[in-house]
Amino acid sequence: MASKAFLIAVIVATVLVASTLATDYMVGDNDGWKLGVDYTAWAKGKTFYVGDTLMFMYKEGAHNVQKVNGSDFKQCKSTNSSNLPLTGGNNVIPLKSPGKKWYICGIGEHCSKGMQFAITVSVQGPAPTPTPWPTAPPPPSSTAYEISPLKSLVLVFAVIATYKIMIMA
Repeated sequence: MASKAFLIAVIVATVLVASTLATDYMVGDNDGWKLGVDYTAWAKGKTFYVGDTLMFMYKEGAHNVQKVNGSDFKQCKSTNSSNLPLTGGNNVIPLKSPGKKWYICGIGEHCSKGMQFAITVSVQGPAPTPTPWPTAPPPPSSTAYEISPLKSLVLVFAVIATYKIMIMA
């Protein structure tokens, strides 16, 4: 019975570690999604992977988020009528597939005034580099959040569930 509990604990830990390797990017960092921010500069130098997420934070009704193709991106418009813009003000877009991705604000002239950016999403992240033990925690970063609140909550529940399973065994 104890080995079954140990196996479950190992599986839970493996899933949790894999899910925390993804990065949540707040588009525009502390500025969010608004006019006057250089989103091309924001995206430059960042490496995006399948499993990462883009978080668009803006005042509801002031902007929107549209995923477009390369041709529409160049023209600052969406020609795909089935691709409705996100308008909620706090939109999270999971990066589910590799390749080039284009995003614009479809309100008025916002796109032509700079509310647009393109990224390339890679298949998988780099292998973690081994570090000597003990290590100091990495310095805080304003550009990427390593563990989202949702992932933290899932981690807490998984630890509690694993602990209860171990006690019952």
